[in-house]
Amino acid sequence: MLQDVETILFDEDVLLKRIKELGEEISKDYAGEEVMLVGILKGASVFMSDLIRQITIPAYIDYMVVSSYGNSAETSGVVRIIKDLEDNIEGKNIIIVEDIIDTGLTLDYLKKNLLNRNPKSLKICTLLDKPARRQKEIEIDYKGFDVPDEFIIGYGIDYAEKYRNLPFVGLLKREVYEKR
Repeated sequence: MLQDVETILFDEDVLLKRIKELGEEISKDYAGEEVMLVGILKGASVFMSDLIRQITIPAYIDYMVVSSYGNSAETSGVVRIIKDLEDNIEGKNIIIVEDIIDTGLTLDYLKKNLLNRNPKSLKICTLLDKPARRQKEIEIDYKGFDVPDEFIIGYGIDYAEKYRNLPFVGLLKREVYEKR
């Protein structure tokens, strides 16, 4: 897998330092309250596991599986909820946890869907933001890092289900995804 990495953007130490800061921000913003983290699988699983351990207030988790990519490098623009939440979110503080936000199409759909369920609050937390690809404006409340308009892999983020287990965030070599 390492031979497919163009460069490492953020190593494990840099990632964990920023995630600790995000956990502290969330804990401060919700002091005296509870939060429910809604992880968007599969990509956000690694980030969310590290994030929840840095939150010092009562926090619990649920997951959703949404798809707009399939095995492609480009979004289809059609969002499908494959696995919905198990818990009712009405009256709860919700934080959507994403691995990366690029076009914003999936998150825009998801945010509208969850707001219709009447949460007390709804915020967005993402490890990575790729603003160069934005098609829908998304307000990000908690952000780890901005990334260039390149194909990102590692730390939960995949290309065709590979590279999620890399302990860093890096760029995939162009020739790897162009030959598909």
